[in-house]
Amino acid sequence: MKPIRWGILGTAKIAVEKVVPALQASTYGQVLGMASRRPDRLAEIVRRLEIPRTYPSYDALLEDPHIDAVYIPLPNHLHVPWSIRALEHGKHVLCEKPIGCSVAEAESLQHAARRFPKLKLMEGFMYRHHPQWQKAAELVRTGQLGDLTAIQTFFSFYNDDPHNIRHRPEWGGGALMDIGCYPISLSRWLFDEEPVRVRGHLRIDPRFQVDRTVSGILEFSGGRCSTFIASMESTPYQRVQIVGDDGRVEIEIPFNAPPDRPCRLWFEPGGKTCQEFRFPVCDQYTIQGDLFALAVLEDRPVPTPIDDAVANMRVIEALVETTR
Repeated sequence: MKPIRWGILGTAKIAVEKVVPALQASTYGQVLGMASRRPDRLAEIVRRLEIPRTYPSYDALLEDPHIDAVYIPLPNHLHVPWSIRALEHGKHVLCEKPIGCSVAEAESLQHAARRFPKLKLMEGFMYRHHPQWQKAAELVRTGQLGDLTAIQTFFSFYNDDPHNIRHRPEWGGGALMDIGCYPISLSRWLFDEEPVRVRGHLRIDPRFQVDRTVSGILEFSGGRCSTFIASMESTPYQRVQIVGDDGRVEIEIPFNAPPDRPCRLWFEPGGKTCQEFRFPVCDQYTIQGDLFALAVLEDRPVPTPIDDAVANMRVIEALVETTR
């Protein structure tokens, strides 16, 4: 099949360091062009990454008929408006998480997407596509943990750069939007339902006026629960525990899975010896790009539909409401 041709809106770090190289290594996609409002930075990046085309504006890229799909790594408050504009220009859209800054924004994109049923739209939660998460989901779905009872997640790094977009409240900054969205996503995915009750705590930094640490409790039917801490002011660490009444799973590097070395998952069936699973070296961003491209090429549903993105935003917003 002829690869889809990607256009990249912006020169965000995640695009330059993670997603563009991953898409360039994919089977079903090629990066054709990149747009930026900073011509000096754009020139250096496209030269280094060997991207064929440059555009002086996002609109100029969207107007290029040779671009099939766009990847949007812009700040959170720009996700929805540029996703809608891309759809209106006939482009398929892979947008970074979180899909927007509010439920209202996410729903506006959901409604806009219905006007373009032939176009694919997906939120970029890359972790779900990694083989370690596919294995974890398989162990849960096949009952090898017994009944799933609890999930515990910790995800942290340290960043106090005042110029970082995560510290701009008007741009949708904060730990909850940046990394707290992951434990919410994985909990809904593994429990396969929406939480019936949520509670949260946000530690608002007085300098930046954003939450730099967030903790949450998500209660699901039957009293099952997921707890998490996400922090931008702690030493780098991440781990997920998935516990049932007859076994548990632990994922060593659940989110920033390295693309250059194997990942590990531990499975301990009830009363039996713990098993270690090692997964071959792979790039979860490449897998995500190929799955999205195949959805376009074969006209099939994307792995993570927009309805899921809206539902995740509802939980994020509900958690914030409990802290007011």
